[in-house]
Amino acid sequence: MDILIKQARLRDGEALQDVGIKDGKIIAISENLSDNAVNVIEAQGRVLIPGLVESHIHLDKALIADRKPNKSGTLQEAISVTAELKPTFTEEDIYQRAKKALEMIIAHGVTAVRTHAEFDPAQGFSGFKTIMKLKEEYRDLIDMQIVAFPQEGIFKAPGTERMMYEAMEMGADVVGGIPYNDAPADKHIDLVFEIAKKYDKDIDLHQDFSDEATDISIEYLCKKTIAENYHGRVSVGHLTALHALEPKRLNEILALMSEAQINVMALPATDLHLGARNDVYNVRRAVTPIRKLRDAGVNVCLATNNIRNAFTPYGNGDLMQIAMLAIPVGHLGGADDLPTVLPMITENPAKALALKDYGIQIGNNADLVLLDTKVKADAIIDIPERNYVIKNGKITVEVKKEVIIFK
Repeated sequence: MDILIKQARLRDGEALQDVGIKDGKIIAISENLSDNAVNVIEAQGRVLIPGLVESHIHLDKALIADRKPNKSGTLQEAISVTAELKPTFTEEDIYQRAKKALEMIIAHGVTAVRTHAEFDPAQGFSGFKTIMKLKEEYRDLIDMQIVAFPQEGIFKAPGTERMMYEAMEMGADVVGGIPYNDAPADKHIDLVFEIAKKYDKDIDLHQDFSDEATDISIEYLCKKTIAENYHGRVSVGHLTALHALEPKRLNEILALMSEAQINVMALPATDLHLGARNDVYNVRRAVTPIRKLRDAGVNVCLATNNIRNAFTPYGNGDLMQIAMLAIPVGHLGGADDLPTVLPMITENPAKALALKDYGIQIGNNADLVLLDTKVKADAIIDIPERNYVIKNGKITVEVKKEVIIFK
């Protein structure tokens, strides 16, 4: 074996397991495997989980909060501030910032990521090409899916439609879109499906990002997904407008989403910061209704979105902190709810991203994280150190921490 992990906790209430790894795959799981391995990791009862999956992030816009702040904290100012800054971005600037953000999430146990990379006629493909370059450079440390993302809209930014096709020819993995920032939204969605079907790619949209539910297109998206037989291949981020729907209408849409198998990337760090800025009292949480989506059978993921920019002026790339934030925000701290949170940063996004051979089973890819906690139920609330990160059967991160309390 290349790596042997001794006495790891896979599930609470069950015996500790040894996990054997060879040639990038998990080849054995047993209570007592032979010590014949190049590297032996003594887990000593610590929790072993599959690699974390970051399902919605913008690496090309990371780490720019200090250049021009979003003083109002609104979505409108975040968009305008970023639009003003984008012409100042050079390829080297984007490369250095995105690389730093990428290494932040890798250090925190992320082994697969879907990142939106934007372009428009004004800035061209500088950011998109840079993210494509990083995908190749970091392929041994993290699997990257790149979304072709038209932040400024498609129809309202002439020339973008052509660039969408060019981005797919250049190797984009997913077709992105932003119906709420374009008009008409249904035509935007139709074009995204047209491109996705041409290249046989999945779809990932910034969807209905607003405090109110007066002009949403999620219902149209669900019906389009069903009509095009794209079940399970469409993901949406934000979707904050759902929280403003009255129960009967919400339940109708949730049923449609479940039928269409829409994946939802909830983004609490960003949406809490930007949402409900005009509420004078009884301020809303302005986050998509995670519990109700989950209970309706929708595949719910938790993701970072942005790190230290006008949309989210904080963050360190730790997906565990995002999940911890979602617990009180989404009322997910109950005894029956807490166990559903860890899958929102592991199994659920792995399903949304259609990752193959994911999870701790013999024959699957050896993408693993050893946590500095001995109770799996506490894997989120402890926000534990990631002692080891293993990608494709190789140790990519090791964290050692010593705490001394003097009496």
